[in-house]
Amino acid sequence: MSETNIKRRVLSGMRPTGRLHLGNYMGALYNWVRIQHDYDCYFFIADIHALTTDYANPGNVGEKSREVALDFLGAGLEPEQCVIFKQSDVPQHCELNTLFGMFTPLGWLERVPTYKDQQEQLREKDLATFGFLGYPLLQSADILLYKADFVPVGQDQVSHVELTREVARRFNQLYASATTPEVTAAESDKELMKAEISENVLERQILPEPKVLLTPSPKLPGLDGRKMSKSYGNTLGLTEPDDDIRKKIRTMVTDPARVRRTDAGNPDVCPVGDLHKVFSPAETLAKVYEGCRSASIGCIECKGWAADGIVREIAPIRERRAEYAARPQLVTEILAHGAERARKTAEATMVEVRSAIGL
Repeated sequence: MSETNIKRRVLSGMRPTGRLHLGNYMGALYNWVRIQHDYDCYFFIADIHALTTDYANPGNVGEKSREVALDFLGAGLEPEQCVIFKQSDVPQHCELNTLFGMFTPLGWLERVPTYKDQQEQLREKDLATFGFLGYPLLQSADILLYKADFVPVGQDQVSHVELTREVARRFNQLYASATTPEVTAAESDKELMKAEISENVLERQILPEPKVLLTPSPKLPGLDGRKMSKSYGNTLGLTEPDDDIRKKIRTMVTDPARVRRTDAGNPDVCPVGDLHKVFSPAETLAKVYEGCRSASIGCIECKGWAADGIVREIAPIRERRAEYAARPQLVTEILAHGAERARKTAEATMVEVRSAIGL
């Protein structure tokens, strides 16, 4: 295969918090399914990351990881097209994270925006821990272990990738350049000397800096209008029965200006309108805009149409998931094979890393 035909590598992961909801699906998994044929993709279940916030009450992380694996497969990830594995099955993640911790300044971790944001949101938990402070560094280890070219993220995760780029840069400066053959000043052609130095440094870049692959992440509100999140208890499950989906959506908040049935509304400020923009066809969306603004339709009817779109989207996901759930040994084999492939790639990186450091 020629160099131009080699697929660029993508890596991403998701914490196992139980069955996924529509926010997880549209925020990441939907895009993963669509890029798996175009890139060399590694997708992992971040069970070690789950302990950074839930160390005191981890629950059954193994069972939750299996539920997420079923959701991955149900959503359309194909084991023949991408590597699917659990983070804890590849011990090199922790090894590289430990080595990175030796040279990463604390200030780099403390300035990651989500560090203080999550402390504010999860005040009921004691997050003054080494693990929580260092979780962005573990993310960096996850990415650099596979020498990923791209990390698919939404705009709110760009800072994590930038930290990873800084860590890679610092590692290469400390260790890769130290093994670069020196070019003496006695050489007469100084321009050639500069070119050789540049080429040698490039060749010895052990950990390449990944780039952000910005993926569309539509606004998907929860039942109360806030961001869909399990911590808010406002989610629509990816595999919930149709009747449960419809019952939940009937309770969803709407445009606050629409107090009475005869009041005109605005779908652009209504959480139900946001769902229509993601899941409804253009014809239905046009009816929503016309009917809501003229008050010719009520919110109950509008919510019913939104439920129709969501049920239509998740029906094939539920069907595929059920097929895999009926074959538990196959799921075990998929994760084992994915872990084997991931360990092989990870160990190749660690051989270079250990050699560069002198271990």
